[in-house]
Formats: sequence, C-alpha cells, structure tokens
Amino acid sequence: MGLQYKVRSSSTLERWYELRFEEVNGPEQTEIRGTFLPPEWFPQSGVQFTWPHAGTDWCHMLEEVTDCYVRMAYEIASREPLLIVTPERTKVETLLKEKLPAQAFAQIRWADCPTDDTWARDHGFITLIDETGPLLLDFCFNGWGKKFSADQDNRINRSLMKQGVLNGTYTDHLDFVLEGGSIESDGHGTLLTTSECLLSANRNDRLNRADIEERLKSFLHVERVLWLDHGYLSGDDTDSHIDTLARFCPDQTIAYVKCEDRTDEHYEALARMEEQLRTFRTLQDEPYRLVALPMPEAIFDEDGQRLPATYANFLVVNGAVLMPTYHQPALDEQARKALQKAFPQHEVVGIDCRPLIRQHGSLHCCTMQFPVPVLK
Repeated sequence: MGLQYKVRSSSTLERWYELRFEEVNGPEQTEIRGTFLPPEWFPQSGVQFTWPHAGTDWCHMLEEVTDCYVRMAYEIASREPLLIVTPERTKVETLLKEKLPAQAFAQIRWADCPTDDTWARDHGFITLIDETGPLLLDFCFNGWGKKFSADQDNRINRSLMKQGVLNGTYTDHLDFVLEGGSIESDGHGTLLTTSECLLSANRNDRLNRADIEERLKSFLHVERVLWLDHGYLSGDDTDSHIDTLARFCPDQTIAYVKCEDRTDEHYEALARMEEQLRTFRTLQDEPYRLVALPMPEAIFDEDGQRLPATYANFLVVNGAVLMPTYHQPALDEQARKALQKAFPQHEVVGIDCRPLIRQHGSLHCCTMQFPVPVLK
C-alpha cells in the first residue's frame, strides 16, 4: 500500500515526499525532492507530551489535569505512537498501564528528563523534511518572552537527542527565539504567524520584521510569510500565538475564530482579523477557503480573569482531529461541525480541555507532532 504526499510551490522546483507503508516494517521513505516544513496533517510518526508533575504550575490541580492528559494520551496512542517526556517515568508508567488499554499503552515511548512545565508545542522540535532525512530544528524557548522559567524545558530537545529516541539531524537555532505555537505551515511554502507575537519584546527584539521574516524563510524553507496584524484572546500569555486564532487546513483552507457578539471585548479585533484573512491569497493568487470557528462563552478563573478558551487549538493526528471542548454543548458541536468541514477525511474527536485552559493553554499547546519518520 502506498501514500504519496506532494508539495508544490510557485517556484520551478516541485518538491514531493513519498511514503510506502509496508505491512511488516512500517513506513519506508522512497523519494524526497527539496526541503520543506510539513503541515500538521502530514503523516505522523508520533506526538510528544511533556507530562505534568508537582513541580509545575499544575501542582494545585494535578489530579484534574492528569485526568485530562490520560484522556489525550488514550486518543493519541490509539492512533499512533506517543512520546512522554517526564522526570517521573515510573509513576506515570504505572498510572498509564492501569488506565489505558494494552494496545494503546504499547504505543508509548519514554524520555526521562527534568522539566519546568508542560507546553511541548513551544519547547519541542520543529521538524523539516529533507532529502537526507528529517531536520530537527531546536529554537530557543524563553518562557514566552521571559514571562516564566524555561531553562529546563529549553534543554529537553538536546536531551531527547542524547537519549536516542528520535531519527533526524539536530540543527542548532538556539540564538533565535521561536515557539511552535507561533507558526502555521500549509506545506506548500507559506507560513502564517502574528506580528503581535513574533515582534514582541524579549523574544528577538534586536531584529525588525524584515529581519525576522528573512530568518523564517531561510530556517524553515518557506517562500513567504503571511502576517496577521489583528486578533487576540484575553488571558493569553503567548502574545497571540497563531494556533489560538487561525489554522491552516487541507485544500487551501484556513479555520479561524469568529466572534459574533458585538458586546464581547474580542469582537473588534477578531473582525479585523477576519477582514485581513479575506485579503490573503494563495501562491496561485486565489482566496483562501475560510471556515469560521465559534467563540466559546467566556470562562473565568477564580480571580475573575477571563481565560483564553478557543476551538482553534486543535491537534491533527493520523486520521483524526482532536479538538478542545469546554462543556458548552451547542458551541462544542458547532465547532465540531466546522472542523469536520475543514477536515472532511478525518474523524473529529472532542476532549474536555477545561482543566488546561485554567493554565491559559489548551490541547494543541500540550503537544508536538513528529512527521514520519522522526519518532523511533
């Protein structure tokens, strides 16, 4: 059985990546031309978690968030391998052996490593596909502009290479701050990001927009960068990560958060974001197909601060889209239908992410996917 994933661009080079699935030996690379940043729906070898523990900000609600991680682990490991990074392997292994079916538990890989927190999206490798094999790009993670401690998280990638759990060539970009949640790739040479995040203070403030764009094109092998200049979520620590606002989907589609309530504090900024999205064009100079995601009803923490709940923080895995839900049945279902429209070939599965949003993140923030054939 074979699967071919083609990547075309406006340049004369046609880049493509072919996978052949062998019944016994698993995925086999047959031919690659060029270097590219795959989209999230590219065939995956697995997903990374960085597991919560008492030394993280989850300490006051550890049992609740652990239950959420167990549910996410089940949905991922039922479909593909799952790499769990943790300083407490024995404890987590005992828990998951009890909670997960044997077939899902057998899909788990382990890496022993000290950690500050759990946001694998932002401290994990960003992976390129190249003729020579995967390129594992290690960027600096500095706690979203030095807001939080991140020294241990910033060393996780180097530890993974030493432990030999990944296939690929390590590439050092630790002199440049970049989080996985701040960029979106369509796999065809276009990168989507927000100016609020990438131009924020305490990340790469010695560089201007042109400098940063030049580095993104060079490091990530993309042809262009689309900058969103509007849109935010109250309570967001990331300075408007793109994965909370707008996401690339297959077939030149962008799923984005739309606010219908004119009295909501987000209405104006998200309306301007929608207007800008309508001006964007594909490399073939065609408008993107836009799919609107609803705005969840406001969720507040114990101090009355609004939390950045969003349906845009979904994760694509092999054969499925895992989407956050917030115990708002009508809106959860509306979001599910919208994502089914954006991903008609995938199953859309909801996961209650109310515990995650209490630390100002959601499902996508907790995970980092590895394209084939990175995870051993």
